[in-house]
Amino acid sequence: LANQVVEEVKMHFQQMVFDTVIHRNTTLGEAPSHGNTIIMHDASSKGAVNYLNLAREILQKNKMTKLSEEDRIIAFEDE
Repeated sequence: LANQVVEEVKMHFQQMVFDTVIHRNTTLGEAPSHGNTIIMHDASSKGAVNYLNLAREILQKNKMTKLSEEDRIIAFEDE
């Protein structure tokens, strides 16, 4: 069922969906109960690695967006 939901979301929202998946695990649930982020609680856990990968993906997409904006500005100035 979870895979079906993921596919439906990807189909509906297309490029707005990140490739990184945050998998459920017990360490993610333990971190807040100890008053910590997942990175502070257990940086090597699958949950922490998932969130770090998501952060990398966001930064990468942000770089591509900025490049696209710069290209548009340069093209506008050339007109």
